[in-house]
Amino acid sequence: MTIIWVTGARGFIGKNLSNYLAEKGEKVLGLGHGALPPEISSNFGISYWVNGEIEDSNLRQLLEKSGQPDVIYHLAGGSSVGLSIQAPAEDFRRSVSTTAALLEWIRGNVPDTKLVVSSSAAIYGNNHTDKILEDGYFIPYSPYGFHKRAAELLCESYAHNFGLKIAIVRLFSVYGPGLTKQLLWDLCHRLQKSPSILELHGTGNEIRDWLFVEDAVRVLIAAADKASSTPFIVNGGTGIGTCVRDVAITLCQAWGQSPQIKFSGKQRSGDPFSLVADTQKLQTLEFVPKHKLAEGMEEYVSWFKQLK
Repeated sequence: MTIIWVTGARGFIGKNLSNYLAEKGEKVLGLGHGALPPEISSNFGISYWVNGEIEDSNLRQLLEKSGQPDVIYHLAGGSSVGLSIQAPAEDFRRSVSTTAALLEWIRGNVPDTKLVVSSSAAIYGNNHTDKILEDGYFIPYSPYGFHKRAAELLCESYAHNFGLKIAIVRLFSVYGPGLTKQLLWDLCHRLQKSPSILELHGTGNEIRDWLFVEDAVRVLIAAADKASSTPFIVNGGTGIGTCVRDVAITLCQAWGQSPQIKFSGKQRSGDPFSLVADTQKLQTLEFVPKHKLAEGMEEYVSWFKQLK
């Protein structure tokens, strides 16, 4: 049995990762914000939960409970382009300062532990018209993207200078049951009212690479085997770009409605036009996505309709 710690374990991806690992027989401990009673945390596969910041006292509490972890999955951090624009200093603290604190703690206490860091395609920024390679150019388009890149650079520094074993996964547009924000969540709320017209922000031509959450979890786990002092950095995507208009149509079809879809024509601040992963390096992990977009949308709609 492997000992796993997950920071940000209450988040959308964190819950799915914790549950997936627990079902595989691993011992999972979590750290993050908010109360999580044992009867609830066990539903997510978390055997022990610490409510708090990434700091020495909380990390030592996990260490006393489990001993040295084999792998730490670092999913804590900023999670919204919009919020990073509204409060950039807070987003910096959540994404960069917490990563620095975790790296320093690992260096001083469990230097042999593997660290898998969840980053974002937002680090690539705008002006991409083709699939994006991991060693392509970085022109972040928002504070969120800049801060994710800064966190990556800290990880690279600690790996090169102190020998920490690190892998970084740049996740693209992760979706699936449990996601309670962004486009799909908003669309489902509107479809509950059976509208004849759906009006959305943007042009509808924006392109994203949509990765089902279980597939994202599988990428994170596979990346752990590649963690090293020469950080393994890989895109977490499908390599398939889909425009927002087609995503909206696919979700409406899964819901069983066909409203007219209109777009404002105005690009939102901080949103790149196209983000699609080049998956050549990802294929070295022998990873193949299990969920096609239409199937994933059906699962999301089914989950949403069961909410009370």
